[in-house]
Amino acid sequence: MLLALLVSGVVVALVVIGLFVFGLRRRLIQRSGGTFDCSVRWGVSDAPDVSGKGWVYGVARYGGDRIEWFRVFSYSPRPRRILERSAIEVLSRRAPEGEEELALLSDAIVLGARHREDRLELAMSEDALTGFLAWLEAAPPGQRVNVA
Repeated sequence: MLLALLVSGVVVALVVIGLFVFGLRRRLIQRSGGTFDCSVRWGVSDAPDVSGKGWVYGVARYGGDRIEWFRVFSYSPRPRRILERSAIEVLSRRAPEGEEELALLSDAIVLGARHREDRLELAMSEDALTGFLAWLEAAPPGQRVNVA
């Protein structure tokens, strides 16, 4: 009986510590400012896929001429992906359709883009989208920027 209580106490403590670390990591990412919630789907085809599969929820952070994207459910302090402003090309914008509405946040807009040769989709709120497109358009003179 004592062993069962000890084991369950350790399990509860580990869960609480894990949740605390998730929260602490997010606060550290947001500390420098310029962050927004952003789901990403990499390697999409030209035809829109509305199945809702492949979306990964994350937090994006502006950093000079790049955006660092972090998975929300990860303990890694490093960004999972880095998008460089000069390599991003916006292709389309649409509302979530079908099962995507369940996989994404309620007010999300899906932005089709290309980063170098990789096709991807970003889902973010209307406010975050406005900031993202303004950030793209604010590129230094001489950089090619396409914000369709």
